[in-house]
Amino acid sequence: MATLVLTVLGDDRPGLVSAVSAAVVGHGGSWERSEMARLAGKFAGIVLVSAPDDRVEELRGALGALAADGLVVTVEGTSHAEDDAASRLRLHLLGADRPGIVAEISRAAAARHIGIEELRTALVEAPMAGGTLFELDAVLVSPAGADVEEFRGALEALGAELMVDVDLGEH
Repeated sequence: MATLVLTVLGDDRPGLVSAVSAAVVGHGGSWERSEMARLAGKFAGIVLVSAPDDRVEELRGALGALAADGLVVTVEGTSHAEDDAASRLRLHLLGADRPGIVAEISRAAAARHIGIEELRTALVEAPMAGGTLFELDAVLVSPAGADVEEFRGALEALGAELMVDVDLGEH
């Protein structure tokens, strides 16, 4: 079985997930994991699927044909290899919205060879105070031997500079 990552983008309308999933199952594939959302009138997503090796090219063709209906699907092959020695961390951040928060946090992680496995951000209404807060939830992958406490300290210093609350823990 081949493991494929699909990216999906198109104008939002009913039936988009149905069209992609029909192509996957119609070519012997299995929908394993996905993250999808409607953003500013667009439908965007990323999907992990598996498909029989001998049907991958047919599946690529079927997904490519969805472009005629305004849905662009890209297909990338991948390996499913994971580093068993790596540890997963959970990061939650909440504070006043300002430009650069994601850039600063991701730079701090990258400088320590810590990867981002999942990232979700949103603007949320501040309870009672009014205004808008920026919220970030992430799952990070820390390589074996990484100094997580040093990273935690760097995030706390960054949080103070950015005026946001940062919470880093085990996933």
